[in-house]
Amino acid sequence: MSSLVQPSRHAGHDELVSWLISRWPESHPQPSLERISALCDLLGEPQKACPVIQITGTNGKGSTAIMIDALLRSMGLRTGRFSSPHLVDVTERICVDGEPISAERFDEIWWQIAPMVQMVDDQLLGGVAMSFFEVVTAMAYAAFADAPVDIAIVEVGMGGRWDATSVADARVAVVAPISLDHTHLLGNTIAEIASEKAGIIKPGSVAVLAGQTPEAAHVLMTRCVEVGAPMVREGVDFALLDRQPAVGGQLLRIDATDGPMGDIFLPLHGAHMAHNAALAVAAVEALRGAGLSGGVISEGLGAVQAPARLEPIGSEPLVVLDTAHNPQGVAATLEGLREAFTAQPLIGVLAMMRDKAVGEVMELLADQLDAIVVTTMTDNSRALSVDEIKAAAEAAFGPSRVHSAASPAGAIDLARGLAEQGGDDAAVLVIGSVYLAGEVREILRQLDAELGL
Repeated sequence: MSSLVQPSRHAGHDELVSWLISRWPESHPQPSLERISALCDLLGEPQKACPVIQITGTNGKGSTAIMIDALLRSMGLRTGRFSSPHLVDVTERICVDGEPISAERFDEIWWQIAPMVQMVDDQLLGGVAMSFFEVVTAMAYAAFADAPVDIAIVEVGMGGRWDATSVADARVAVVAPISLDHTHLLGNTIAEIASEKAGIIKPGSVAVLAGQTPEAAHVLMTRCVEVGAPMVREGVDFALLDRQPAVGGQLLRIDATDGPMGDIFLPLHGAHMAHNAALAVAAVEALRGAGLSGGVISEGLGAVQAPARLEPIGSEPLVVLDTAHNPQGVAATLEGLREAFTAQPLIGVLAMMRDKAVGEVMELLADQLDAIVVTTMTDNSRALSVDEIKAAAEAAFGPSRVHSAASPAGAIDLARGLAEQGGDDAAVLVIGSVYLAGEVREILRQLDAELGL
C-alpha cells in the first residue's frame, strides 16, 4: 500500500481517486467491522440516517439493486444507491436519485471526512489502515445522509458478515442466488459461502430470498430463525410466473403480494434478469409491508437502465457488453444472448481475474463462441496475463479459434474485424470482468464521439 500521507487539497479528481484506490485493496477485505464502525461513529452514524435495503448474493446483486432503485423512484421516493465495482469512474458507486454524484461532489465528500479517516488510520485497528472499500462505503453513507435520501440501496462488496456495508443494519436483507465465487476468501462450499452472506440478515430485518440451492437455503433459513427475521421466499411468497422475449427486452408476469401482475416490460434480456426483477419487486414490497400497484411496477421496471448487462452497442458489427465472470453468470449470459440477439458467427473478447474459475468459463464459451480474442486489463495486477489466459483458451477452444491482443483496445478492434468478415449477423460478446466491460465501453464511447455519433 502506498503512503497514507493524504494528497494535497489542490489534487485533481483523478489524482485523488488514484490515491484512494492505492489503499488496501477491496479484493482482500479484512474480516472486521471495527474500522468502518469507528469512522461512522466519528461521522455521526450516517448509516442510520434512513432505512437501508442491503443486497448480497453471487450473481445479480448489481442489477437487482438498480431495479429496486427504479421501483422506489417510481413511488416518488428519493434514493441513494451504493454499488461496486465501477465500470469507468468511481463516482458510479454512489448514486443519488439514480444518477452518479459528480466528480466535484465526490471530492467534496472526501475532504469532509478526510480528517476522521486519518484519525482511524492512525489507530491501525486490526493492524491495518482503512481500505479503499471501507472509505468509499463511508463516503456513500455520508452522501446519502447529506442529500438526504429516503431510502439507501446498498450492494455488498463481497460476502456479507464482514463487508463494510454491514455497518448498517438493513431493514430489508436481500439475498440473490448463491454459488461458488471468491472461494479463497468466503469458503469452498455453497454452505460456507451462504453462511458469510447470511450475515446481512439481522434482528429487525426482513429477509427476501431468491431461489437457492438446498445447501444455501438451509443456511439462510437457519439464520432467519436464529435472529427472528421474517422470510419472503421465491417460489413460496413471490415468483416469476412467465416471461416472453420482446423487442428491446421482455414481458414479465410476476406473482407479487397482491397477486399476479402481467404485461410488465423489462428493457433487459435473459431469464436471470426476469428473476432479478421479481426479487426487486419483493424487496420493495417487504420494505413497505404492502403490495405495489401494477402502475408502479410497470413504470419502475420499464425505466431500468443496467449498463454492461447484455448491453448492445452499435450495429456494424453489434457489440454486446456483459460483466459475467463466473460459470453461473456466464451460462446465464450466453442463454440470454442467444435468445435476444442473432449472432452468427459470435466472436468473444475475454479477460479475467486470477481468482476466477477460468477453466470452467472457457469450456462454456468454447461451446458457444466461434472464435475468441483474449486480452488483459490495463494496470490491474489481479488480471491474468495475455499468455496465461491464452493458454487456458487454447486448452478449451483449440489454437485455431484463439486470438490475442495486448490490450482491450486492440482486442475489440481485432474482434470487430473478425466479425465484419463474418457477415451482417455477426456479433462480438465482451465478457469475463466488470473491469473489461468498463474499459471497452469507454473505448467504444470515445470512438463514437470521434465519429460524431
